[in-house]
Amino acid sequence: MVLITEELVRKKSEHNERLISTLEEISLHQEDIEVIEHIQNWCRDLKILLLQSNLIGRLENLHKLKRLEYLNVAINNIERVENLEGCESLSKLDLTLNFIGELTSVESLCGNHNLRELVLIGNPCVDYPHYRDYVVGTLPQLNSLDCVEITPSERLQALRELPKNRAIVVQKQTDQAIERDEQRIRVAEQQSALAQHCAAIEDEEERLKAFWQAKSEHCPEIRTEIARQHRLGRERHETKSALDPPKRERNLFAPCGRPYNLNQGKLPFNFQDEADHYLLQLEVYRHLDTSLIDVDVQTNYTRVTVKKKIFQIAYNEEVKPDESTVQRSQITGHLMVTLKKLKPDRMSIYTRLCV
Repeated sequence: MVLITEELVRKKSEHNERLISTLEEISLHQEDIEVIEHIQNWCRDLKILLLQSNLIGRLENLHKLKRLEYLNVAINNIERVENLEGCESLSKLDLTLNFIGELTSVESLCGNHNLRELVLIGNPCVDYPHYRDYVVGTLPQLNSLDCVEITPSERLQALRELPKNRAIVVQKQTDQAIERDEQRIRVAEQQSALAQHCAAIEDEEERLKAFWQAKSEHCPEIRTEIARQHRLGRERHETKSALDPPKRERNLFAPCGRPYNLNQGKLPFNFQDEADHYLLQLEVYRHLDTSLIDVDVQTNYTRVTVKKKIFQIAYNEEVKPDESTVQRSQITGHLMVTLKKLKPDRMSIYTRLCV
């Protein structure tokens, strides 16, 4: 289980010179965090807290964040809304793609008078009959629900029909709670059987293949197990990389300082020697993002790095790097490098002009 440590918080607060006591915004997304802790004690001035794409199963330890305005806990394992009554300044709450089935738990937000935006898209509760009417009637302070603006007439109708809609919601969420309890038992049995099956397989690759090919349900327990397997896979890869011998670095220059010709990416190219310039045409992949290409023009060589693969070509005469140009075709994606010679062959130029 990944914990929220002081080291992690300081690492994510570089924009505030690693000072966490005065931090107003922090992003702790995609860290496999399972429990919210310590933040309310270390960062009491927080206004924006981003915790999306983790494994958080419960909203807790946030009641001291009196200035918190925006809380994003999308794509987690949350099953009910709770423990946000102390967040007095909360104006936007994003609970997208969680597992909230207890819709009546939104009643705990009635005291959050500054709450204006609530997002519950992707939760089981959004499929309940009269879901939207119930939430709008329960939380009249909202301006929008699921990124859709609430109109005055919609709010009035929702308030008028709230008792009836609440009864329907309570019945539906009771049915869903029963299904969820059955799912917990079923998933626990499936995980136990899968663990026994994988334990009987000696080959590690086959064991991983058996896990990833097994059928699974969409539930918090499976999400947590998948994240654990991903984490173990990363650790195995890092361990293997650490044990592998370091890759031999290619020498780009001879001992005397002469640049080598090199084409690691095996890219097709054409190099022309003209009277007053060199012309290099490098057939870069058409759909490759230009940000992945780096061109370094020196007096006696040109180096092009394409996706960390080096292309280097040396030339006999010195060129003027400042007057050289680099262009890329919008049609083919090819790279065109024009290198102006420092001492052009004037006789060749004169002969060409006369012709």
